[in-house]
Amino acid sequence: MSLADDLANKLAAKVIAHVEKTGDEDIIKIMSQSLGDSSQTLQEAFITSVRVQRAAIRADRQLKARIAEMENKSAAPEGDG
Repeated sequence: MSLADDLANKLAAKVIAHVEKTGDEDIIKIMSQSLGDSSQTLQEAFITSVRVQRAAIRADRQLKARIAEMENKSAAPEGDG
């Protein structure tokens, strides 16, 4: 992993945590612009990392919801039918 990727991943994780806590979606664009002003490489790595990490978070939440749903179905009493 390159230095830019490592820095971008760490920054993206912090930004995502901020967004999840506050709902401040604009911070992603603000940070991207700020990074792009100095380093297009770091900006691209940041944007990619945000997308990848958010996709992983969504997938993890979907998996947890599906597991809970399946556990609830198996724990539900059978109908008299």
